[in-house]
Amino acid sequence: MLDIHPFLAADTAGAIPVHPLFEAEVEAFVAARRPAVRTLADQNQFRGKAGQVLLVPGPGGATERVLLGLGTGSRVDPGLFRGLAAKLPAGDYALARIPRGLDLTEVAVAFALGLYRFDRYRKRPSGKDGTGPRLVAPRGVDVTAVLAISHACALVKDMVNTPANDMGPLQIETIAREIAEQHGAELTVIRGDDLLEQNYPAVHAVGRAAVPHRAPRLLELTWGDPAHPVLALVGKGVVFDSGGLDIKPSTGMRLMKKDMGGAAHALALGRMVMAAGLPVRLVVLTPVVENAISGDAMRPGDVLQTRAGLTVEVGNTDAEGRLILSDALARAGEHNPVLTLDLATLTGAARVALGPFVIPFWTGDEALAAQIASASAATFDPLWRMPLTEAYGESIESEIADLQNDSAAWAQAGATTAALFLQKFAPSQGSWAHFDLYAWNPKARPGYPAGGEVQAIRALFAMLKTRFAA
Repeated sequence: MLDIHPFLAADTAGAIPVHPLFEAEVEAFVAARRPAVRTLADQNQFRGKAGQVLLVPGPGGATERVLLGLGTGSRVDPGLFRGLAAKLPAGDYALARIPRGLDLTEVAVAFALGLYRFDRYRKRPSGKDGTGPRLVAPRGVDVTAVLAISHACALVKDMVNTPANDMGPLQIETIAREIAEQHGAELTVIRGDDLLEQNYPAVHAVGRAAVPHRAPRLLELTWGDPAHPVLALVGKGVVFDSGGLDIKPSTGMRLMKKDMGGAAHALALGRMVMAAGLPVRLVVLTPVVENAISGDAMRPGDVLQTRAGLTVEVGNTDAEGRLILSDALARAGEHNPVLTLDLATLTGAARVALGPFVIPFWTGDEALAAQIASASAATFDPLWRMPLTEAYGESIESEIADLQNDSAAWAQAGATTAALFLQKFAPSQGSWAHFDLYAWNPKARPGYPAGGEVQAIRALFAMLKTRFAA
């Protein structure tokens, strides 16, 4: 897979200073410099607004220093350094000062994310060697953690950006195998009709219409001391979602290469957990399928068996993600986890509620919700809790089966009814939370190129480090 190029430097010798400035500090700063600095700041209307960047040339014309606006707030969003990285020419840069309360590991990770480019299918222009700006690692920063987190985040973006013809079930299995080998984990793979033999009927039903070399599979990665508490991560891996027989319109199908974003996030978060050596017994479960159309495709009105023993009437073949997750969540429960997190690009309703940048989550555990919210605020990784409103539960009841996979129209709250469906299969022991990801950035801005985006897992990793502190 592609990866970010080296972005950290160890030596300040020759590094260009970066001056992070709040709006209230700009006037005094430019007044203390030569007149040309004030003139340049005025010409570019640099006032220290959050995200503003000003390259200040020296007498010889080369960049002498860089000014970065921090805005007016008392807390600095490390994400500003993501935009900074995207605006800098090649060279080494060092923070001239560190604003109080700024997490340096988060700064370095943001800088790395700002340098991310997906160029697998683009010819590199002549003379371009792929080098770019580097940040001198601030004293005290955990370089190992920065590399582990930034590489995991880049993996998510690479996987989501890669089109479905090159990111099928086999490719996701290969990535999972590489991660397992790197960290001494065990990977079990159940493919094709073996899913029926080993009781994963919903995964099989959704994926059986695909061509044989893209057969459905259940990936189960396990790592860590069996005596440690079990952490289960479950990720939706639909490599392409045509909608099935309830076929999507072309506009709805265009981005469906990203429907495996939950699996990418679960594998990346698992990799971060293993790299940090958290004292857990880790289980990562990713059901991987293509929701294709053929004579063997599941039909509206079919009643499916599930691993949990509940039957599900297929009201809509385009609500397939919750079906494959039902088997994976049931399997997670067999490990007796103390915490289960499922990640999925599940509903358009979640985007209607919160848009593409804020990720909703559902849990019935008040303490877990508070921990997630705290970690979200600390990492500037936006998450928002949504209610598990029991009154909507009737909308997923079927007249001929235990459940139906599409909710009745009267309920309207499509993201919440999807969460209520998953709750039926979540482990009965321990805590559970569901995250409805978008995994995509629809609007390009400095440091945030349009395309695959990593969401929620930086906050979740911070929460897990606190919850499972050694």
